Amino acid sequence: MAVVLVLRARGLGDLLTAVPALRALRRARPDDHIALAAPHRLKPIVDLIASVDEMVPVSDPVGLRWDRAAPTLAVNLHGAGTDGIVELARTKPERILTYRNPAFPDLPGPPWQPEMHDVDRWCHLLEFDGIAADRRNLGLVPPVATTSHRDAVVVHIGAGAAARRWPPDRFAAVVRHLMVQDREVVLTGDDSERDIALGVASRAGLSPARVLAGQQNLIELAATVAESALVVCGDTGVAHLATAFGTRTVLLFGPNPPSRSGPPPHLLGRHAVLWAGQTGNPDADGIDPGLLKIGVPEVVNAVDKQLRKRPWPGTGRRAQQAYRRVG
Repeated sequence: MAVVLVLRARGLGDLLTAVPALRALRRARPDDHIALAAPHRLKPIVDLIASVDEMVPVSDPVGLRWDRAAPTLAVNLHGAGTDGIVELARTKPERILTYRNPAFPDLPGPPWQPEMHDVDRWCHLLEFDGIAADRRNLGLVPPVATTSHRDAVVVHIGAGAAARRWPPDRFAAVVRHLMVQDREVVLTGDDSERDIALGVASRAGLSPARVLAGQQNLIELAATVAESALVVCGDTGVAHLATAFGTRTVLLFGPNPPSRSGPPPHLLGRHAVLWAGQTGNPDADGIDPGLLKIGVPEVVNAVDKQLRKRPWPGTGRRAQQAYRRVG
């Protein structure tokens, strides 16, 4: 049996932007064994994608261990750097599919385009190899929630980097606004963000029982996002989960522009995307200046508009609005 090894050793949001590419690969090679090298904690979501036969746990390309026969094809969905190519080359595949890299002049591939949307990026790579990819194929079947928070507003206070974390006092102001409207609110985040979430709840007068940050595993978080009425968050993996489940959102972008990692254009009708129009350093230690330009009034206004809308009747509708710019 031919084996295809795919490298995507990144976070939740990065995995979800690669879903159309993974499904295209599955359709093109239905009889092959597809192994995905990705962080083990993402396995519950990989199972929902239903296009992968095996996961090879790896949190960094340098940690990739492959102790079996050489893959027929190795697909580099990791990024533009050399690490992914080097590690895939060590598995001695018959062929590597990757973006062009000057350090490997003998490997064909399309040129890397930094401004390309992440979903387009990986579909484009497969299309270079003659594999048709449907960029709209992002949806996931929602998991079943063990504890239901149906129709709650999920306020996700965290992010994978300090530059993408909106200030806690501003999140608290949004939560207070929702509580005045008698909306059920839950706060989500990871283990390291629980104290921040508890602080937000305290400022807003929200019961600590509504703080789910650090109390849910990934599949429980996914179920909460899937059944919620609205998700309010920054540029995070939770935003991509909401996109996959068709949940409405209010998304706060900075320092990365939404054109690179926001909801794809055909889905903008159900997402309110706020961006100050300036980019910054995504690895900065402090909050991005552009993100700070998004104030509470803009977010509250977007939240109210989203909650007044009727439930989305189905998929495939054309975009109803472009990215909303604030500031």
